Amino acid sequence: MANKAMIPFLVAMMLLTGVCNTLLSKYQDLQCVRNCDSDDPDQIKRFSQPVIQTAQMFIGEMGCWLVIAGFAIYKRYSARDAPLLNGGYDRVGSEDSTEVDTEDELGGTASTQEDVDPILKPVVPNIDGRTPLVGWRVFLLAMPACCDIAGTTLMNVGLLFVAASIYQMTRGALILFVGLFSVLFLHRKIFLYQWSALFIVVLGVAIVGLAGAIAPNPQAQPEPRSLPETAVLLVREASLQVRTAAVSAGALKTILGVLMIAGAQIFTATQFVLEEWILEHYALEPLKVVGWEGVFGFLVTLVGMIILHLAIGRTDAGRNGYFDMREGWREIAHYRVIAVTSVLIMISIGGFNFFGLSITRSVSATARSIIDTCRTLFIWIVSLGLGWESFKWLQIVGFALLVYGTFLFNDIVRPPLKACARRRKTQPLLEEAPIEHM
Repeated sequence: MANKAMIPFLVAMMLLTGVCNTLLSKYQDLQCVRNCDSDDPDQIKRFSQPVIQTAQMFIGEMGCWLVIAGFAIYKRYSARDAPLLNGGYDRVGSEDSTEVDTEDELGGTASTQEDVDPILKPVVPNIDGRTPLVGWRVFLLAMPACCDIAGTTLMNVGLLFVAASIYQMTRGALILFVGLFSVLFLHRKIFLYQWSALFIVVLGVAIVGLAGAIAPNPQAQPEPRSLPETAVLLVREASLQVRTAAVSAGALKTILGVLMIAGAQIFTATQFVLEEWILEHYALEPLKVVGWEGVFGFLVTLVGMIILHLAIGRTDAGRNGYFDMREGWREIAHYRVIAVTSVLIMISIGGFNFFGLSITRSVSATARSIIDTCRTLFIWIVSLGLGWESFKWLQIVGFALLVYGTFLFNDIVRPPLKACARRRKTQPLLEEAPIEHM
Protein backbone atom coordinates (compact mmCIF):
# COMPACT_ATOMS: atom_id res chain seq x y z
CA MET A 1 0.00 0.00 0.00
CA ALA A 2 2.89 2.34 0.76
CA ASN A 3 4.27 1.73 -2.70
CA LYS A 4 0.96 2.70 -4.32
CA ALA A 5 0.80 5.86 -2.24
CA MET A 6 4.04 7.07 -3.82
CA ILE A 7 2.68 7.05 -7.38
CA PRO A 8 0.53 10.24 -7.10
CA PHE A 9 3.59 12.03 -5.72
CA LEU A 10 5.72 10.82 -8.64
CA VAL A 11 3.05 11.92 -11.14
CA ALA A 12 2.81 15.38 -9.57
CA MET A 13 6.59 15.83 -9.53
CA MET A 14 6.96 14.67 -13.13
CA LEU A 15 4.35 17.21 -14.22
CA LEU A 16 5.91 19.99 -12.13
CA THR A 17 9.48 19.43 -13.31
CA GLY A 18 8.41 18.91 -16.94
CA VAL A 19 6.32 22.09 -17.05
CA CYS A 20 9.02 24.11 -15.28
CA ASN A 21 11.68 22.87 -17.69
CA THR A 22 9.98 24.21 -20.82
CA LEU A 23 8.69 27.42 -19.23
CA LEU A 24 12.04 28.25 -17.63
CA SER A 25 13.82 27.73 -20.96
CA LYS A 26 11.38 30.09 -22.69
CA TYR A 27 11.64 32.60 -19.82
CA GLN A 28 15.41 32.54 -20.20
CA ASP A 29 15.07 33.24 -23.94
CA LEU A 30 12.95 36.30 -23.18
CA GLN A 31 15.62 38.00 -21.02
CA CYS A 32 17.07 41.17 -22.53
CA VAL A 33 20.87 41.36 -22.55
CA ARG A 34 21.60 44.38 -24.77
CA ASN A 35 19.87 47.61 -25.92
CA CYS A 36 17.06 47.03 -23.44
CA ASP A 37 16.00 50.70 -23.45
CA SER A 38 15.70 50.95 -27.24
CA ASP A 39 12.33 51.94 -28.71
CA ASP A 40 13.02 49.78 -31.75
CA PRO A 41 12.13 46.12 -31.00
CA ASP A 42 14.58 44.97 -33.67
CA GLN A 43 17.47 46.54 -31.75
CA ILE A 44 16.68 44.73 -28.48
CA LYS A 45 18.99 41.74 -27.98
CA ARG A 46 17.67 38.84 -25.92
CA PHE A 47 19.44 35.80 -24.55
CA SER A 48 20.03 33.50 -27.53
CA GLN A 49 22.47 30.76 -26.60
CA PRO A 50 20.99 27.39 -27.67
CA VAL A 51 24.33 25.57 -27.43
CA ILE A 52 24.86 26.70 -23.84
CA GLN A 53 21.29 25.59 -23.08
CA THR A 54 22.18 22.18 -24.48
CA ALA A 55 25.16 22.05 -22.13
CA GLN A 56 22.80 22.97 -19.27
CA MET A 57 20.66 19.97 -20.10
CA PHE A 58 23.60 17.58 -19.97
CA ILE A 59 24.76 19.04 -16.65
CA GLY A 60 21.27 18.34 -15.34
CA GLU A 61 21.53 14.76 -16.59
CA MET A 62 24.91 14.36 -14.94
CA GLY A 63 23.18 15.33 -11.71
CA CYS A 64 21.61 11.86 -11.77
CA TRP A 65 24.93 10.57 -10.45
CA LEU A 66 24.28 12.55 -7.25
CA VAL A 67 21.01 10.64 -6.82
CA ILE A 68 22.78 7.32 -7.43
CA ALA A 69 25.50 8.21 -4.92
CA GLY A 70 22.90 9.37 -2.41
CA PHE A 71 21.03 6.07 -2.61
CA ALA A 72 24.30 4.16 -2.28
CA ILE A 73 25.20 6.04 0.90
CA TYR A 74 21.68 5.60 2.27
CA LYS A 75 21.72 1.86 1.64
CA ARG A 76 25.16 1.49 3.18
CA TYR A 77 24.26 3.23 6.44
CA SER A 78 20.75 1.78 6.65
CA ALA A 79 22.24 -1.71 6.27
CA ARG A 80 24.33 -1.18 9.40
CA ASP A 81 21.25 -0.28 11.44
CA ALA A 82 18.96 -2.94 10.00
CA PRO A 83 20.95 -5.87 8.56
CA LEU A 84 17.83 -7.93 8.10
CA LEU A 85 16.57 -5.40 5.54
CA ASN A 86 19.74 -5.89 3.52
CA GLY A 87 19.62 -9.62 3.07
CA GLY A 88 21.06 -10.46 6.50
CA TYR A 89 19.30 -13.82 6.67
CA ASP A 90 18.87 -16.77 4.32
CA ARG A 91 15.38 -17.51 3.11
CA VAL A 92 14.17 -20.97 4.04
CA GLY A 93 12.31 -22.43 1.11
CA SER A 94 11.79 -25.52 -0.98
CA GLU A 95 13.62 -26.46 -4.15
CA ASP A 96 10.77 -25.30 -6.35
CA SER A 97 11.24 -21.72 -5.19
CA THR A 98 12.43 -19.99 -8.32
CA GLU A 99 12.70 -16.44 -7.06
CA VAL A 100 16.22 -15.12 -7.43
CA ASP A 101 17.72 -12.36 -5.36
CA THR A 102 20.22 -10.16 -7.12
CA GLU A 103 22.61 -7.82 -5.43
CA ASP A 104 22.25 -4.34 -6.86
CA GLU A 105 24.99 -1.78 -6.87
CA LEU A 106 23.46 0.13 -4.01
CA GLY A 107 24.31 -2.64 -1.61
CA GLY A 108 20.80 -4.09 -1.25
CA THR A 109 18.80 -6.90 -2.73
CA ALA A 110 15.71 -6.88 -4.86
CA SER A 111 13.84 -10.04 -5.71
CA THR A 112 11.70 -8.58 -8.47
CA GLN A 113 10.90 -5.19 -9.90
CA GLU A 114 7.47 -5.41 -8.29
CA ASP A 115 9.03 -5.69 -4.81
CA VAL A 116 10.95 -2.44 -5.16
CA ASP A 117 9.58 0.89 -4.01
CA PRO A 118 8.52 2.97 -7.06
CA ILE A 119 10.93 5.79 -6.25
CA LEU A 120 13.87 3.33 -6.24
CA LYS A 121 13.14 1.57 -9.55
CA PRO A 122 15.29 3.85 -11.76
CA VAL A 123 18.38 2.75 -9.80
CA VAL A 124 17.61 -1.00 -9.87
CA PRO A 125 18.73 -3.08 -12.89
CA ASN A 126 16.47 -5.54 -14.67
CA ILE A 127 16.91 -9.18 -13.73
CA ASP A 128 16.95 -10.99 -17.05
CA GLY A 129 20.48 -12.28 -17.64
CA ARG A 130 21.64 -9.61 -20.06
CA THR A 131 25.34 -8.70 -20.21
CA PRO A 132 26.13 -5.80 -17.84
CA LEU A 133 27.00 -2.58 -19.62
CA VAL A 134 30.40 -1.96 -18.05
CA GLY A 135 33.94 -1.22 -19.19
CA TRP A 136 34.46 -0.08 -22.76
CA ARG A 137 30.84 -0.94 -23.59
CA VAL A 138 29.74 2.18 -21.71
CA PHE A 139 31.08 4.23 -24.62
CA LEU A 140 28.21 2.85 -26.73
CA LEU A 141 26.05 5.42 -24.96
CA ALA A 142 28.05 8.17 -26.66
CA MET A 143 26.11 7.46 -29.87
CA PRO A 144 22.65 8.36 -28.51
CA ALA A 145 24.28 11.24 -26.61
CA CYS A 146 25.49 12.76 -29.89
CA CYS A 147 21.97 12.43 -31.33
CA ASP A 148 20.70 14.15 -28.21
CA ILE A 149 23.11 17.04 -28.80
CA ALA A 150 21.84 17.61 -32.34
CA GLY A 151 18.18 17.26 -31.43
CA THR A 152 18.29 19.41 -28.30
CA THR A 153 20.28 22.21 -29.94
CA LEU A 154 17.84 22.38 -32.87
CA MET A 155 14.90 22.47 -30.47
CA ASN A 156 16.54 25.22 -28.42
CA VAL A 157 16.97 27.31 -31.58
CA GLY A 158 13.37 26.63 -32.57
CA LEU A 159 12.14 27.71 -29.13
CA LEU A 160 13.60 31.16 -29.80
CA PHE A 161 11.04 31.64 -32.59
CA VAL A 162 7.86 30.04 -31.25
CA ALA A 163 5.68 30.07 -28.14
CA ALA A 164 6.30 27.49 -25.42
CA SER A 165 3.04 25.63 -26.11
CA ILE A 166 3.72 25.39 -29.85
CA TYR A 167 7.20 24.14 -29.07
CA GLN A 168 5.81 21.40 -26.82
CA MET A 169 3.04 20.41 -29.24
CA THR A 170 5.38 20.24 -32.23
CA ARG A 171 7.51 17.76 -30.31
CA GLY A 172 4.57 15.40 -30.73
CA ALA A 173 6.00 14.60 -34.17
CA LEU A 174 8.47 12.37 -32.33
CA ILE A 175 6.08 9.42 -32.43
CA LEU A 176 6.10 9.54 -36.26
CA PHE A 177 9.86 9.11 -36.54
CA VAL A 178 10.02 6.57 -33.71
CA GLY A 179 7.41 4.53 -35.57
CA LEU A 180 9.23 4.72 -38.90
CA PHE A 181 12.66 3.95 -37.47
CA SER A 182 11.31 1.08 -35.36
CA VAL A 183 9.92 -0.53 -38.48
CA LEU A 184 13.04 0.08 -40.56
CA PHE A 185 15.77 -0.78 -38.05
CA LEU A 186 14.17 -2.76 -35.22
CA HIS A 187 11.81 -4.70 -37.53
CA ARG A 188 8.71 -3.89 -35.49
CA LYS A 189 5.28 -4.28 -37.08
CA ILE A 190 2.78 -1.42 -37.30
CA PHE A 191 -0.88 -2.08 -38.10
CA LEU A 192 -3.03 -0.03 -40.44
CA TYR A 193 -4.76 1.94 -37.69
CA GLN A 194 -1.35 2.89 -36.28
CA TRP A 195 -0.24 4.23 -39.65
CA SER A 196 -3.43 6.31 -39.74
CA ALA A 197 -2.59 7.52 -36.22
CA LEU A 198 0.82 8.70 -37.44
CA PHE A 199 -0.88 10.59 -40.27
CA ILE A 200 -3.20 12.25 -37.74
CA VAL A 201 -0.18 13.28 -35.65
CA VAL A 202 1.50 14.86 -38.69
CA LEU A 203 -1.73 16.71 -39.52
CA GLY A 204 -1.96 17.95 -35.93
CA VAL A 205 1.63 19.23 -35.97
CA ALA A 206 0.96 21.03 -39.26
CA ILE A 207 -2.14 22.73 -37.85
CA VAL A 208 -0.29 23.75 -34.68
CA GLY A 209 2.46 25.29 -36.80
CA LEU A 210 -0.13 27.07 -38.93
CA ALA A 211 -1.80 28.43 -35.80
CA GLY A 212 1.52 29.85 -34.67
CA ALA A 213 2.17 31.53 -38.02
CA ILE A 214 -1.26 33.14 -38.29
CA ALA A 215 -1.65 36.42 -36.45
CA PRO A 216 -4.67 36.60 -34.16
CA ASN A 217 -7.64 38.51 -35.52
CA PRO A 218 -8.58 41.28 -33.07
CA GLN A 219 -12.06 41.77 -34.56
CA ALA A 220 -14.74 39.52 -33.18
CA GLN A 221 -16.87 37.74 -35.76
CA PRO A 222 -20.65 37.26 -35.39
CA GLU A 223 -21.71 33.80 -34.38
CA PRO A 224 -22.99 31.88 -37.46
CA ARG A 225 -26.36 30.25 -37.35
CA SER A 226 -25.39 26.81 -38.66
CA LEU A 227 -22.50 24.36 -38.77
CA PRO A 228 -21.87 24.79 -42.55
CA GLU A 229 -21.57 28.55 -42.04
CA THR A 230 -19.06 27.92 -39.26
CA ALA A 231 -16.93 25.73 -41.53
CA VAL A 232 -17.06 28.23 -44.40
CA LEU A 233 -16.12 31.08 -42.07
CA LEU A 234 -13.17 29.18 -40.60
CA VAL A 235 -11.82 28.27 -44.05
CA ARG A 236 -12.28 31.83 -45.31
CA GLU A 237 -10.58 33.39 -42.29
CA ALA A 238 -7.74 30.85 -42.35
CA SER A 239 -6.99 31.45 -46.03
CA LEU A 240 -7.12 35.22 -45.54
CA GLN A 241 -4.81 35.18 -42.55
CA VAL A 242 -2.38 32.77 -44.24
CA ARG A 243 -2.07 35.16 -47.20
CA THR A 244 -1.56 38.06 -44.81
CA ALA A 245 0.96 36.24 -42.65
CA ALA A 246 2.95 34.88 -45.58
CA VAL A 247 4.68 38.24 -46.02
CA SER A 248 5.32 38.71 -42.29
CA ALA A 249 8.86 38.20 -41.01
CA GLY A 250 7.46 36.99 -37.70
CA ALA A 251 5.40 34.32 -39.44
CA LEU A 252 8.42 33.13 -41.39
CA LYS A 253 10.41 32.84 -38.15
CA THR A 254 7.58 30.86 -36.57
CA ILE A 255 7.43 28.47 -39.52
CA LEU A 256 11.21 28.09 -39.41
CA GLY A 257 11.05 27.38 -35.67
CA VAL A 258 8.34 24.74 -36.12
CA LEU A 259 10.32 23.06 -38.90
CA MET A 260 13.47 23.02 -36.77
CA ILE A 261 11.64 21.53 -33.78
CA ALA A 262 9.93 18.91 -35.96
CA GLY A 263 13.19 18.10 -37.72
CA ALA A 264 14.93 17.73 -34.37
CA GLN A 265 12.62 14.81 -33.63
CA ILE A 266 14.53 12.82 -36.27
CA PHE A 267 17.62 12.95 -34.07
CA THR A 268 15.58 12.26 -30.92
CA ALA A 269 13.94 9.25 -32.55
CA THR A 270 17.37 8.00 -33.62
CA GLN A 271 18.50 8.41 -30.03
CA PHE A 272 15.55 6.34 -28.77
CA VAL A 273 16.17 3.57 -31.30
CA LEU A 274 19.88 3.45 -30.43
CA GLU A 275 19.07 3.27 -26.72
CA GLU A 276 16.59 0.49 -27.45
CA TRP A 277 19.19 -1.51 -29.38
CA ILE A 278 21.81 -1.04 -26.66
CA LEU A 279 19.47 -1.95 -23.79
CA GLU A 280 18.17 -4.99 -25.67
CA HIS A 281 21.67 -6.46 -25.48
CA TYR A 282 23.07 -4.98 -22.27
CA ALA A 283 21.75 -4.36 -18.76
CA LEU A 284 22.20 -1.04 -16.94
CA GLU A 285 20.13 0.91 -14.46
CA PRO A 286 18.02 3.51 -16.35
CA LEU A 287 19.26 6.37 -14.20
CA LYS A 288 22.86 5.40 -15.00
CA VAL A 289 21.99 5.50 -18.70
CA VAL A 290 20.90 9.11 -18.24
CA GLY A 291 24.01 9.87 -16.18
CA TRP A 292 26.44 8.41 -18.71
CA GLU A 293 24.72 10.16 -21.62
CA GLY A 294 24.98 13.38 -19.62
CA VAL A 295 28.74 12.88 -19.22
CA PHE A 296 29.36 12.06 -22.88
CA GLY A 297 26.95 14.72 -24.11
CA PHE A 298 28.52 17.46 -21.99
CA LEU A 299 32.07 16.59 -23.06
CA VAL A 300 31.16 16.51 -26.77
CA THR A 301 29.13 19.72 -26.43
CA LEU A 302 32.02 21.47 -24.65
CA VAL A 303 34.45 20.50 -27.40
CA GLY A 304 31.94 21.58 -30.04
CA MET A 305 31.39 24.93 -28.30
CA ILE A 306 35.13 25.65 -28.33
CA ILE A 307 35.50 24.70 -31.99
CA LEU A 308 32.44 26.71 -33.07
CA HIS A 309 33.59 29.71 -31.05
CA LEU A 310 37.03 29.66 -32.66
CA ALA A 311 35.63 29.08 -36.16
CA ILE A 312 32.52 31.30 -36.07
CA GLY A 313 31.85 32.94 -32.71
CA ARG A 314 34.88 35.21 -32.59
CA THR A 315 34.50 36.44 -36.18
CA ASP A 316 32.76 39.75 -36.99
CA ALA A 317 29.77 37.92 -38.47
CA GLY A 318 29.43 35.50 -35.57
CA ARG A 319 30.09 37.88 -32.68
CA ASN A 320 27.18 37.98 -30.19
CA GLY A 321 25.58 35.09 -32.07
CA TYR A 322 24.65 31.53 -31.18
CA PHE A 323 28.26 30.32 -31.19
CA ASP A 324 29.91 33.19 -29.32
CA MET A 325 30.80 31.18 -26.22
CA ARG A 326 32.52 34.07 -24.45
CA GLU A 327 29.48 36.33 -24.81
CA GLY A 328 27.17 33.56 -23.66
CA TRP A 329 29.05 32.92 -20.45
CA ARG A 330 29.36 36.69 -19.87
CA GLU A 331 25.59 37.06 -20.09
CA ILE A 332 25.07 34.21 -17.59
CA ALA A 333 27.58 35.73 -15.16
CA HIS A 334 26.34 39.30 -15.58
CA TYR A 335 22.57 38.76 -15.42
CA ARG A 336 21.41 37.11 -12.23
CA VAL A 337 18.04 36.03 -13.66
CA ILE A 338 19.74 34.05 -16.42
CA ALA A 339 22.12 32.39 -13.96
CA VAL A 340 19.30 31.43 -11.58
CA THR A 341 17.13 30.04 -14.38
CA SER A 342 20.12 28.04 -15.64
CA VAL A 343 20.43 26.32 -12.26
CA LEU A 344 16.68 25.74 -12.07
CA ILE A 345 16.66 24.27 -15.59
CA MET A 346 19.41 21.81 -14.62
CA ILE A 347 17.46 20.75 -11.53
CA SER A 348 14.19 20.40 -13.45
CA ILE A 349 15.82 18.27 -16.15
CA GLY A 350 17.37 15.91 -13.63
CA GLY A 351 14.10 15.69 -11.72
CA PHE A 352 12.02 15.13 -14.85
CA ASN A 353 14.21 12.22 -15.90
CA PHE A 354 14.16 10.64 -12.45
CA PHE A 355 10.41 10.96 -11.84
CA GLY A 356 9.60 10.02 -15.46
CA LEU A 357 11.64 6.83 -15.19
CA SER A 358 9.97 6.03 -11.88
CA ILE A 359 6.53 6.36 -13.50
CA THR A 360 7.53 4.28 -16.54
CA ARG A 361 8.89 1.41 -14.44
CA SER A 362 6.20 1.59 -11.73
CA VAL A 363 3.10 1.98 -13.91
CA SER A 364 3.71 1.87 -17.66
CA ALA A 365 5.09 3.83 -20.61
CA THR A 366 1.47 4.46 -21.64
CA ALA A 367 0.80 6.22 -18.34
CA ARG A 368 3.84 8.38 -18.92
CA SER A 369 2.51 9.25 -22.40
CA ILE A 370 -0.78 10.44 -20.89
CA ILE A 371 1.02 12.46 -18.22
CA ASP A 372 3.23 14.09 -20.84
CA THR A 373 0.09 15.12 -22.74
CA CYS A 374 -1.16 16.83 -19.56
CA ARG A 375 2.23 18.51 -19.35
CA THR A 376 1.66 20.08 -22.77
CA LEU A 377 -1.77 21.30 -21.70
CA PHE A 378 -0.41 22.87 -18.50
CA ILE A 379 2.37 24.62 -20.42
CA TRP A 380 -0.24 26.07 -22.75
CA ILE A 381 -2.45 27.26 -19.89
CA VAL A 382 0.44 28.87 -17.99
CA SER A 383 1.73 30.56 -21.16
CA LEU A 384 -1.72 32.06 -21.76
CA GLY A 385 -1.90 33.19 -18.14
CA LEU A 386 1.51 34.87 -18.34
CA GLY A 387 0.55 36.63 -21.56
CA TRP A 388 3.33 34.99 -23.57
CA GLU A 389 0.89 34.02 -26.32
CA SER A 390 -2.67 34.64 -27.44
CA PHE A 391 -5.50 32.14 -27.57
CA LYS A 392 -6.04 30.48 -30.96
CA TRP A 393 -8.89 28.13 -31.78
CA LEU A 394 -6.83 26.56 -34.56
CA GLN A 395 -4.25 25.53 -31.99
CA ILE A 396 -6.95 23.62 -30.09
CA VAL A 397 -7.78 21.67 -33.26
CA GLY A 398 -4.12 20.78 -33.81
CA PHE A 399 -3.62 19.81 -30.17
CA ALA A 400 -6.75 17.62 -30.21
CA LEU A 401 -5.48 15.80 -33.30
CA LEU A 402 -2.07 15.33 -31.68
CA VAL A 403 -3.60 13.85 -28.54
CA TYR A 404 -5.99 11.59 -30.45
CA GLY A 405 -3.27 10.34 -32.81
CA THR A 406 -0.87 9.64 -29.94
CA PHE A 407 -3.52 7.84 -27.87
CA LEU A 408 -4.70 5.83 -30.89
CA PHE A 409 -1.15 4.77 -31.71
CA ASN A 410 -0.51 3.67 -28.11
CA ASP A 411 -3.83 1.74 -27.95
CA ILE A 412 -5.19 4.03 -25.24
CA VAL A 413 -8.32 4.63 -27.35
CA ARG A 414 -9.97 2.12 -29.69
CA PRO A 415 -9.81 2.56 -33.47
CA PRO A 416 -13.04 3.91 -34.99
CA LEU A 417 -13.36 1.05 -37.50
CA LYS A 418 -14.40 -2.38 -36.29
CA ALA A 419 -12.01 -4.03 -38.76
CA CYS A 420 -9.10 -2.37 -36.95
CA ALA A 421 -10.45 -3.03 -33.48
CA ARG A 422 -9.92 -6.79 -33.45
CA ARG A 423 -8.14 -7.85 -30.33
CA ARG A 424 -4.65 -9.01 -31.13
CA LYS A 425 -1.41 -8.96 -29.28
CA THR A 426 0.70 -6.08 -30.57
CA GLN A 427 4.43 -5.71 -30.10
CA PRO A 428 5.54 -2.36 -28.64
CA LEU A 429 7.80 -0.26 -30.82
CA LEU A 430 10.35 0.03 -28.03
CA GLU A 431 10.55 -2.93 -25.66
CA GLU A 432 12.65 -0.81 -23.32
CA ALA A 433 10.86 2.35 -22.21
CA PRO A 434 12.45 5.34 -23.98
CA ILE A 435 14.36 7.76 -21.79
CA GLU A 436 13.03 11.23 -22.53
CA HIS A 437 15.52 13.88 -21.59
CA MET A 438 13.42 17.06 -21.77
